[in-house]
Amino acid sequence: MLGVKNGADLLLAYPIGTLIGYFSVAILGLIVFLYCFEIVAKYKCWDEIGRGNIAAALATGGKIFGLCNVLRYSIESKTSIYDMMKWAFYGFLLLFIAYLLYEFLTPVFSVDEEIKRDNRSVGLISMLIPVSLSYVIGACLM
Repeated sequence: MLGVKNGADLLLAYPIGTLIGYFSVAILGLIVFLYCFEIVAKYKCWDEIGRGNIAAALATGGKIFGLCNVLRYSIESKTSIYDMMKWAFYGFLLLFIAYLLYEFLTPVFSVDEEIKRDNRSVGLISMLIPVSLSYVIGACLM
């Protein structure tokens, strides 16, 4: 009887299996980490996006791009899917810490409150920070 790791390794031996495996991990990672961002934010990003809040859409889009970019670099490192999950987790953790630091390091105003008010300049910066940092994190994974 094959163990779970051996069965997964067999699936990953084929290009379509690799695609399905990495894609599944990416979707699961996005769901989990966007949920973590949703928990700590002072606004509900999907509710705000539904109301047409451009700043919330920019900030959320930046998080999605940043997370996917970290995943891309961890996949490109050509290690196993298990190493990819490990490195992606570390990258996600760093992006999450950067999100918390960004709020902490702007004492003049609350980033989350400004995004809730649809302050698009804050939304743009909130998009560019995770996008930019994802390239730095990714370069460290190569």
